[in-house]
Amino acid sequence: MASSTRAAAIVLVAFFCGTAHHNPAAAVKVDTTGVTVADGLSFNFYENTCPHVELIVEFLVGEFIREDAGLAPALIRVFFHDCFPQGCDASLLLNGTASEQKEIPNQTLRPAALKLVEDIREVIHKVCGGPVVSCADILALATRDALVDAGGPSYAVPLGRRDGLAPALPNITNTLPAPFFTVPALIKSFGDRGLNVTDLVALSGAHSFGISHCPSFKDRFDPVNDNNPAIDPKFAETLKAKCVGDNPVGTVTQKMDVRTPDVFDNKYYFDLVAKQGLFKSDQGLVVHPATNRTAIRFALNQGAFFDQFAKSMVKMSQMDVLTGTQGEIRNNCAVPNKPAAGIETASREDKDLAAEM
Repeated sequence: MASSTRAAAIVLVAFFCGTAHHNPAAAVKVDTTGVTVADGLSFNFYENTCPHVELIVEFLVGEFIREDAGLAPALIRVFFHDCFPQGCDASLLLNGTASEQKEIPNQTLRPAALKLVEDIREVIHKVCGGPVVSCADILALATRDALVDAGGPSYAVPLGRRDGLAPALPNITNTLPAPFFTVPALIKSFGDRGLNVTDLVALSGAHSFGISHCPSFKDRFDPVNDNNPAIDPKFAETLKAKCVGDNPVGTVTQKMDVRTPDVFDNKYYFDLVAKQGLFKSDQGLVVHPATNRTAIRFALNQGAFFDQFAKSMVKMSQMDVLTGTQGEIRNNCAVPNKPAAGIETASREDKDLAAEM
């Protein structure tokens, strides 16, 4: 959005004129109300303090993605990278010398996706009269709505998260699963965070859209085609030819899904069956006996994939959440309300805005 004033005006127009740009009723809806809800969270958490929060997020995410469809996969990646290390506390959004964004797994996160959360927060705090909705909850809702806009399933999100006071330490951030992980390494990594094998296979389906950079998959063809797990020779040659021009390193990108690269669907699993998984960690899912049956089932049944993906997302979204009096509700998603070592503090403008609310 060009300005907070324009953004707020768009929201008000949407509310009073009913001009939402898409039809969420057309999305596949997965019932997640039966999923276990963490203490302190609920599906109607903002019913009294900010009753229109979900409509605001839904509308603004749609406006952003209409201008830049790449924000949908970028948001899902930000959400996963925030939740996996130390829980869904929006700690990844914090700026400064100690920011999680500076660690290797996060260096290719799109700044526009990080900024989108703050832009939405600014509007919500204006509409709802103050800092009552956390950046962590905004990120969870925005990720769900981005998924819907890209063709994925809709699901209810339990709310009530609080924002973390400091970023995850580097040794924790670097526990994020890597593209070169074997399936046993992935199973352990996800298991250490309370996610089972089915969650692993389903959440890997987030690679149904978005892009990656050559350093993340060059081990599939350099110096020779790596057949552990196997890769389609023609696909490997295509990737190798493309990455020859990767100078400076990391500037050449490749679509994660070669079939429907801009749509969230189950074609990612077709890629794996055809030995066209971009990452070793992806391709291994259709080979290893612990994950093969689930990956094949998702390839054959998009409804089964959507159902499990939604439930696994809700499960992941509640990992180590801060609730009640824990953490804080930030006045700016990029900075804590109180100074913290290695993290930027709010500018005078931010503080003045908070004082007016």
